[in-house]
Amino acid sequence: MGIVSSGFHGRGSGNTALPPGQHETRDFPVLTAGPAPLIPLAEWEFFIAENGRRLSWSWDDFMALPQDEITKDIHCVTSWSKLGTVWRGVSLDTLFDGMETTSGFAIAHSYGGYTTNIPVRDLLGSKAWVAWEFNGGPLERAHGGPARLLVPHLYFWKSAKWIHGLELTGAEVPGFWESNGYHLHGDPWREERYS
Repeated sequence: MGIVSSGFHGRGSGNTALPPGQHETRDFPVLTAGPAPLIPLAEWEFFIAENGRRLSWSWDDFMALPQDEITKDIHCVTSWSKLGTVWRGVSLDTLFDGMETTSGFAIAHSYGGYTTNIPVRDLLGSKAWVAWEFNGGPLERAHGGPARLLVPHLYFWKSAKWIHGLELTGAEVPGFWESNGYHLHGDPWREERYS
């Protein structure tokens, strides 16, 4: 597994828009665990699964859903923050509409095998989206295209690239980075970087 990074820059700049230990970047660094999968749109799907029940959307189904434009700051655990990023995607509130769940946690599954765990409460209430557009254009493959999870209030490793779906669970199951020492939750304002 390789990681590409522009580097760790230590403590923050004193900018109050930045969480502790973060610095602002104008770039969009590429960090990934493994190669970027190529997912043809005709084969792409997003699913939500729980206890043998499975809902799924094809790319066309997904694009027919109500779309949101989202402007949010994003924060990487390696210390960079990018302020005022603009995305387009489908709210998890829309995808969960009409679905009753008793599960407290989700495992985000990506094409390519990456996983990350997220409490369901961090996915609902206008907190998370499946995003397919960044700064007015289709999301580049290096950044998770054709679509990635966007959970901007948590460190960016929770915004799983190349998202395939969510498996809902009653217990918290650590994902890739969480199993390798990263925090189970990942709130940048609390510096929940490592366990």
